Formats: sequence, C-alpha cells, structure tokens
Amino acid sequence: MKAREVRRSTAVLGALALVGLAGCTPGESSGGGDADGSGETEIVWAVGGARSQPGGANTRIADLWNEQNPDTPVRIEVLPEAADGAREQQALVLQAQGSEFDVLGLDVVWTGEYVENGWLASLEDVRPELEDDLLPGPLESASWGGELWGVPLNTNTGVLYYRTDLVDGPPQSWQEICDAGAIDGYHPYIGQGAKYEGFVVNWLELYWSAGGEIYNEDQSEVLFDPDLAAEVTTYMADALAGGCFAPGYNTAMEEESRNAFQQGDVVFMRNWPGPYALIEEDTESPAHGNTAVAPIPAFGDAGEGVAAIGGFNNAVSAFSEHPDLATEFIVWAATDMAAQEILAEDAVLPVLQAYYDEVPDDSLTAELGEILQSARPRPSVPQWSAISLAMQDALFPAYNGDADPAEAAQTVREFLDGTIER
Repeated sequence: MKAREVRRSTAVLGALALVGLAGCTPGESSGGGDADGSGETEIVWAVGGARSQPGGANTRIADLWNEQNPDTPVRIEVLPEAADGAREQQALVLQAQGSEFDVLGLDVVWTGEYVENGWLASLEDVRPELEDDLLPGPLESASWGGELWGVPLNTNTGVLYYRTDLVDGPPQSWQEICDAGAIDGYHPYIGQGAKYEGFVVNWLELYWSAGGEIYNEDQSEVLFDPDLAAEVTTYMADALAGGCFAPGYNTAMEEESRNAFQQGDVVFMRNWPGPYALIEEDTESPAHGNTAVAPIPAFGDAGEGVAAIGGFNNAVSAFSEHPDLATEFIVWAATDMAAQEILAEDAVLPVLQAYYDEVPDDSLTAELGEILQSARPRPSVPQWSAISLAMQDALFPAYNGDADPAEAAQTVREFLDGTIER
C-alpha cells in the first residue's frame, strides 16, 4: 500500500479521544430466558470495558436492538473493565458449563483458548453473509483452526503519525524513519517500547512488515524465522543506541508516546488512532494542526507495512439456551449501519466496510478503512499470553543491548515450537 498523507478530519477521529477509565462491578447473573414470566426471551451479553457502563456504546447498541426486538431483548452483564478480570468472570461460568451467558465479549486474542476449552459455538454457517460486509482482518481475528467462532464488533489499528511542518511526507520504510527524522532539536521516533504486551505488538509490526510470519494459516506449523527476527531486533537495538528512538522509548507505553509527540519533541510516532483527536484539541501543542497519519511503513524491501489489529469480538457460548438468537444479535451488531455508527460516535472504529465507503468527505476515516484492509491480528492461539511473555523476556533485553539478538530470536523460535508439540 502506498502511504498517503491524511490531514485533519472531522468524523470518527473527531471523536477518537481516549476513552476514560471507569470502574465497574459485575452484577448478579440471573441468566437468559423467560426468567420473569413475561414471555420474553432475554439474551445476556457478558462484556467488560467502559463502553458497557450506562450510556456507553455497548449499552446504546443493546437499546437499539431492544427497540427493534422487544420480544427478545438483550441485557448486558457488565464484567470488569480490565481484560483479565472480564476473562476470569466468563471462565467461572463457562468452566461450570453454565448457561447464564449467551453472548461473550472477547478480546481478539482469546478465540483459540476459548475454542480449545469447548466454550464457543461454531459460527461457520454465518461466514458467507459476513465475508462481503466486514473488514477482512477483524473477521480473521474471530477464526481459529480455519473455522469462524466469533463476529467482530469493533476494531483498531496501528498507524504512523508524522509532523507535516517538519517532513514532506511519511517514510516508506522503517529505515527511512531514522534519516528523515534526523532534524536538529527533534528526536526521530517514539513508539511503545516498554516491556509489556504493547512492545510485542510494536515488534510484530516490524517483523510482519519485513515479511515474517509466526504460524501458518491454521496455526498448525511454526513459520517464525529467527534470522529475520534477529534482523528486526538488531534494527531496534541500533535505533535505540543511535538516538533514532527517542529517550524513554524503552519505558514508553501509549500515553508516554503521545505525550512526547504532543509536546513537540518527536517527528514520528507509532500509536493507535485515538491520540489524534487529543493532539488536535491541544492548541498549545506544536503538533496541533501539523499532524498527519499514514500506514505503518515497510521494513527493507519487503513491500508493504503491516499494522496490528486490536478491537473486540462477540461469540456465542456453547452452553447458551438461545444460540440462534444470540447469533442473530451479534451478526446484526456487526452489520447494522446504525449500530456501527454508535461505535464511531464513541471513538471506536467500526468493522462494517460500508461505513468507510459512505464517508468519502472524511479522508482520515477513509484512510483508516484502507489501512485495516491489510492489518492483521496477533495469533489467537490458546498459549498467546505465555508466548507474549516469552517474547518480552527474550526480545526486550536484546534490543536494549543486554542480550544477543540472534540468541533471543532462537529462544522465541524454540518456545513457539513447544506450543505446537504440546
């Protein structure tokens, strides 16, 4: 994909501020079904996050469904906002084969684990009606073993920010970042280099953009290339030691990166689309009015940059007493324009392709829709949490100059081989 400059916009990115944190306490589960004798069949949507709080996008989507389907209303069971907490709440019910939850809100990397545990109902039958309507990357994130087990609700993608008053356009490769950003008084680049899941996402974007893969399509074979992984890690080590990566890169998460860019110290930044609106709202920032967003650049001669996908999927519990209704609801939430527009209004990227096709005056939203065409999810394998930790333990010291990149890459390869052999 050729990088194209995208300047300020007004629709999705006008609302893409970071969603504030809000605490939550799960309520009591009364289960789906005709619990109150009203004749209604209630669907219970077990989902965490701030958007499930009163007034949030998920609650407004449920309200919209309920207006149209009064005999089969959806009730949100609010799970903890933190992903680990939400997963724990769901697991407690699913391990007991409880039918309290019909629809499960899933992080995009949970799919494989849930399938292997026997917790999800297959949705392969509805794949044909989704493939033409939804963005391909988010739909892939809901698959495991070549079969569809979920339906994406919303998505997210990594992008490259750059200062339009300092450079003529975005770089075409990661290597160009260091040269183009070498401007007196500025640091070339900031991203998420702290030792956490975000670092793995940043590293994967370089590795994928260099043409690397982790597994084959159905995750039955490890394709991880230690030589290519060592090359990517060596690039990072050189960029950090040589000053291309801004001071503090190896302790920066999303907010620290945004602050550095928003303060005007950095030429390029990798982040999610959310910080754009905050930068544009800050009229005191040197980056205000001078910021554009472009696709993640390629690595070397590999061709195209590849961004990581975030976001949220819905799945149907294998123990639901209303699987058909639950399926109908989650397909509707992904394909109904009004439901997807609710997400956009709440600073969330829709998964419905038609949404991006119908906002031609909003160049940034259209660009994000194009970037999402080639973006990809992290592998939704059951062992992803352990894999992420293993990659952090091996690759973080290597790019910080405390370990050999080749040995670190080989360590990751051996760990991945172990996930297939188990």
